[in-house]
Amino acid sequence: MSPQEVVDVSLRRDLGALAITDHNTVAGAQAVQQLAPFPVVIGQEISTSDGEIVGLFLEQEVPQDLSANETVRLIKEQGALAGVPHPFDRLRRESLDTEVLEGLAERLDFLEVFNARVTWPEDNRRAREFALCHGLACTAGSDAHSGFELGRVYLEMDRFDGRDDFLERLREGRIVGTRSPFWVHFCSISARALRNLRRG
Repeated sequence: MSPQEVVDVSLRRDLGALAITDHNTVAGAQAVQQLAPFPVVIGQEISTSDGEIVGLFLEQEVPQDLSANETVRLIKEQGALAGVPHPFDRLRRESLDTEVLEGLAERLDFLEVFNARVTWPEDNRRAREFALCHGLACTAGSDAHSGFELGRVYLEMDRFDGRDDFLERLREGRIVGTRSPFWVHFCSISARALRNLRRG
């Protein structure tokens, strides 16, 4: 989706705020933030040598392919929040290794406990149990790669003012929505193939 499409769909679905976490870049989040009449949290889903980490309220892009430990350190260094997306999704190669996750837990701020693209509901349940056991704030995400998916899962939470207030409101939030149908994964594969053809 283009930044304008993201804004248009969000307005039609009455979403009050967005956290944009594109893979290994903050450019899309910054572009949406410039267009949106609602709050947009600058985030990034960062590929590490151990799996994926998410940063929220970032000031600048975090380099990819470092260790998960180093990535969390760089996120925290710029005063941002660190968390883990889809931690127990058994079908994603990018999910963080469980042993690494255990080692990072005390330095994390949040854990995604409901990801709309997770195929097996049990994987989301395990994430919630881990978050509650380690005292982490629980997040949810539509993991949208298309307009159809945007807002399928969201958090109902009070308005927030900045990073610390966001984290506090997040702890009081309520997860709403349903998982996306399995076929959305084929849409992503097709989109990637088309993009590669255009580049080639």
